[in-house]
Amino acid sequence: MNAVLALEDGTWFGGTSVGAARETSGEVVFNTSMTGYQEVLTDPSYAGQIVTMTSVQIGNYGVTGDDSESRRPQVAGFVMRESSPVASSWRADQTLREYLTGHNIVAIADIDTRALTRKLRSCGVLRGVIATGVGLDPQQLVARAAGIRPMEGSDLVKDVTCQAPYEWKGDDPGDPDFHVPPERRAARRLRIAAYDLGIKFNILRRLAAHNCDVTVFPASAPAKDLLAIEPDGIFLSNGPGDPAALPYVVHNARTLVDSDVPVFGICLGHQVLGLAMGGKTFKLKFGHRGGNHPVKNLATNKVEITSQNHGFAVDPDSLPSHVRVTHVNLYDGTVEGLRHVGKRVFCVQYHPEASPGPHDADYLFRQFLDEIEKK
Repeated sequence: MNAVLALEDGTWFGGTSVGAARETSGEVVFNTSMTGYQEVLTDPSYAGQIVTMTSVQIGNYGVTGDDSESRRPQVAGFVMRESSPVASSWRADQTLREYLTGHNIVAIADIDTRALTRKLRSCGVLRGVIATGVGLDPQQLVARAAGIRPMEGSDLVKDVTCQAPYEWKGDDPGDPDFHVPPERRAARRLRIAAYDLGIKFNILRRLAAHNCDVTVFPASAPAKDLLAIEPDGIFLSNGPGDPAALPYVVHNARTLVDSDVPVFGICLGHQVLGLAMGGKTFKLKFGHRGGNHPVKNLATNKVEITSQNHGFAVDPDSLPSHVRVTHVNLYDGTVEGLRHVGKRVFCVQYHPEASPGPHDADYLFRQFLDEIEKK
């Protein structure tokens, strides 16, 4: 079946439909990861976005239930140069095409993803529409793309957060390269209260692997509900959309910062904590999405290769004196980590839990435990 991807600036690409036969819309972004397409598809941080994979062929190893980062795909749409029709892995439960169609995800293949990525890098991310079928009018699709709600000012967290608190019952996924030795785990079982802003399963797996019991709360839960379980630590997760459009989350985060409980945030949780501690955020031109982004730890001068997925960043010039920058992105110098000078509160913009991506930054989970043990 034919498919068309149309962008708000008038550009359009003709291709082949390899997913659901319908129309979808969202902010068109690109991800440079060579592998991990299933983790990308199921990452709630991609809600509202049409994701373009820059790797030439996607779907080679199929899809397996063990690699999902949430209960279903979260992307608004998916774009590929070539979609593998077969799954060449003993782990695969189904092909990528079967997975996309079965979950009603619109996907387009056989387009020039290099040209699309170059456009997004030069123009910035653009709103777009993917439509499937015959007799498609690209100019009508362009007009529809121009009318899509922009990401700025959008609260997408309400669409991906859990509806009620729950206890995480998962465990360490058992990856021998990602194993936590006993001496690196907490000496006793720790109770962690986590805000679900679009939390990835592997964050919960990593906390469980470090000997933590995690209670997950909806994004709208009052801070007093988290503090009521008397947690050893509090975690703010990743998630989609504009952090400045989440005043209710920022208000609760401010209460948690003022408490005496150690706090750790990742991705959107980092941005929310930046706002809660007095800073401001801004939208990046085309964001950081991939598994090979170099980040410098300013305390050690070591460079970590990191997994990233975000379109907003904290403005370093807006930070008050009690907040210091701990990590910076070596591509563009943007803020990748913050720490409160007087409290046990720290956060990073990137994804130390990886999945997909390298494991360089997994030490941050141990750092969270160290803050708890110091307290």
